[in-house]
Amino acid sequence: MSTRRQLMASAAVLASALPMQGALAQAAASGAKQADFLFVQSSKGMTFDKATSKLSLTGVSPITVFFSDRPERVAGNMTTAVFVPFWSQGKDSFLKDNPNADISILDGGKLVQVVAVLEKPELNGDTLSYTVKVLQGEMPAKGADVSVFIDVIGMPLTPVSYAGVARRSYRRAVIYR
Repeated sequence: MSTRRQLMASAAVLASALPMQGALAQAAASGAKQADFLFVQSSKGMTFDKATSKLSLTGVSPITVFFSDRPERVAGNMTTAVFVPFWSQGKDSFLKDNPNADISILDGGKLVQVVAVLEKPELNGDTLSYTVKVLQGEMPAKGADVSVFIDVIGMPLTPVSYAGVARRSYRRAVIYR
């Protein structure tokens, strides 16, 4: 019974977030105040094909978390499906300047950290793949419990937290769909 309640509550939250995606595009077009946001993705596992430099995050979370640094200190989340087009949409897209990422992986109970440039994301179900250029560290062939910390991109503040930014004493998290 609690699963049904959780599903209905989640559906209501996602439905209420639908207008936010349009608000984000409108705020970007209107020249609203910008902030630099960092992103975090997590997955249950990963595989890496060294020959093609393809990193596949398996069991990836459907939610990508984002947050900004001082002075805005805004946090929220969006669906991973909405995050992927950041490589192709907008004047400050990742396509023009691919982001760096810290990829933290458990490999046989040992934490492995790899710094890489992420390119060409592809989302298929719950598998998110990137072409990567490893800058530092050694990417294992497979691992579990993966966290990907992705470098900044500028986004408008207005739809994220117009009340929180105006008062700065109040933080607010928002779900993007």
